[in-house]
Amino acid sequence: MTLKKTLTIAGSDTSGGAGIQADLKTFQELGTYGMTALTVVVTMDPDKHWSHNVYSLPIDVVKAQIKTALSTGIDAIKTGMLSTEEVIQTAGEAIAETELSHVVIDPVMVCKGEDEVLNPGTVDAMIEYLLPRAEIVTPNLFEAGQLAGMKTPSTIEQMKATAEKIHSLGARNVVIKGGKQLQHDKAADLFYDGKTHLLLESEKTDTHYNHGAGCTFAAAITANLANGKDIKDAVIEAKAFVAAAIANGWKLNEYVGPVMHGAKSRFGGPEITTTEV
Repeated sequence: MTLKKTLTIAGSDTSGGAGIQADLKTFQELGTYGMTALTVVVTMDPDKHWSHNVYSLPIDVVKAQIKTALSTGIDAIKTGMLSTEEVIQTAGEAIAETELSHVVIDPVMVCKGEDEVLNPGTVDAMIEYLLPRAEIVTPNLFEAGQLAGMKTPSTIEQMKATAEKIHSLGARNVVIKGGKQLQHDKAADLFYDGKTHLLLESEKTDTHYNHGAGCTFAAAITANLANGKDIKDAVIEAKAFVAAAIANGWKLNEYVGPVMHGAKSRFGGPEITTTEV
């Protein structure tokens, strides 16, 4: 048996629910062989209400990891937490050299539970080095507004305008994750391929146990692309995967509850409806 090879260039979540840990769990569930290039280590201080600390790895260590993984012949790449402009440039240039088409950019800008952009200069670097290489970019509402240089969208119409702006910056496809802040009665994401806006909906899950959902969604798209699915099907199936993971999220401790990455294979996934808007 030969597995498709997927690479995540991202940060380590010591609590295990997001980042590279979430990516590898998702890659495994979807039948790909996952590899990693670690950019930062994120820890949480239990003595300070689970506050986050971000420890960046030296750039030569990041480059060496990327070189190692790419030498094996990668089928699809995703990026996650890239904490500095130098790391973003390094990742973007390495991806460009591969001429790989399956590139998923998850433009992580803050840690879950935090509200400060890790480094404001990274937004411009993402636009310059990553978006032009992206088969798809997967921002949440806040990240979409930052990339587009617009107000954070809170309605479907605002999401459409934001997606169009991001697409104009070079990403071939855009999916904006609605999340809890979206003014909508369903769990809704918006997919845009430069021509058509497609609203993806499932029933909302009333839970706070959603740590790692964004990373898991992007990783599922990456694995689906590596396995030969077209971009629209890759996104729709990823939404079903992460919706099941959220519906079966669980309490890790008093501060956080991660999604369950193996939920869809064990319990099935929800129906995803698609509507052009």
